[in-house]
Amino acid sequence: MDAGAQYNPRTVEEVFRDFKGRRAGMIKALTTDVEEFYQQCDPEKENLCLYGYPNETWEVNLPAEEVPPELPEPALGINFARDGMQEKDWLSLVAVHSDAWLLAVAFYFGARFGFDKADRKRLFSMVNDLPTIFEVVTGIAKKLPKEKSSVSNHSSSKSKSSSKGRSSESGKDSKAMQSKEEDEGLDEEEEEEHGDTLCGACGENYAADEFWICCDICEKWFHGKCVKITPARAEHIKQYKCPSCSNKRVRP
Repeated sequence: MDAGAQYNPRTVEEVFRDFKGRRAGMIKALTTDVEEFYQQCDPEKENLCLYGYPNETWEVNLPAEEVPPELPEPALGINFARDGMQEKDWLSLVAVHSDAWLLAVAFYFGARFGFDKADRKRLFSMVNDLPTIFEVVTGIAKKLPKEKSSVSNHSSSKSKSSSKGRSSESGKDSKAMQSKEEDEGLDEEEEEEHGDTLCGACGENYAADEFWICCDICEKWFHGKCVKITPARAEHIKQYKCPSCSNKRVRP
């Protein structure tokens, strides 16, 4: 439980890296390791907290003994409500408190090491580009990739899909102005549609100036650079399989 106290990030980039590591650990507890997490949160025990650490691990433990603690404390007593709520609702509640704790820790470091207004704004902007733990746990962050893949099951990017929309709407000169307006609306819709999509390789968000490609097998989206696919190469791929799906196919 003292892992956080042993590591003091001093720059915006270091604090953000610390934030992402702790966030990844807590997401594991509430998703992939949820059965183990559920069992550890025994309502018969004392006040328990969920801790996330910079090395992407998690721990359920008692709060720090010293007062005040080295770092802000997570929500106390998350185990007491475990058997009194639906599991889905309980996990969502823990997720919300986990999001609040992550921000508290990040801005604790910012205050401790004298981040100015510009640094605090940049840190929050970097944090805000990631979906919250609540959004991941409740499935909100997973809905957009599915919606996108239902629209286009082929390799695609924002720039490519936008150009297709423009070419289909601009057939007649008499409707040029209308087409322009529709295109602007399309771009806005696409920005909203892609906004919270996460790369299946690096876990980062969609960015409008980056090329993305969708796996036709698992329907996950990837940065082209993460899977070494260029827009030019994607044009010649009839069915794209990500590295993970490709490896599964060749296994005996």
